[in-house]
Amino acid sequence: MSTVITPPTPSVPQTSQTKADQADPPEVSLMQITSIDQAEELGLPIPCRAFDPEVFFAETPADVEYAKSLCGTCPVKETCLAGALERREPWGVWGGELFVQGVVVARKRPRGRPRKTEVAA
Repeated sequence: MSTVITPPTPSVPQTSQTKADQADPPEVSLMQITSIDQAEELGLPIPCRAFDPEVFFAETPADVEYAKSLCGTCPVKETCLAGALERREPWGVWGGELFVQGVVVARKRPRGRPRKTEVAA
């Protein structure tokens, strides 16, 4: 029969901490985030950094709508849009909006000549 001997565990002095010592880091509202760097420091996902940049400069209307949907959850969406408007970005999806020749447009038109008659949807 074998006896197992366990060594004594060293005692660690317990210190009492006050509420001030245990304070959580200050909460940052998504409305206070003003740059991509701040969002990345907080570990927030930035779609334009996570996906291929070509998605945000797509040619087909479906791809443009996909890029706009990716911007929907971005924490710096408003800042991105404001910066693009200020810089008069010539094209692409910025802040969830499509820019064509420096102006925000509702949707991308497909290539080619428009139809002469309306198509029932």
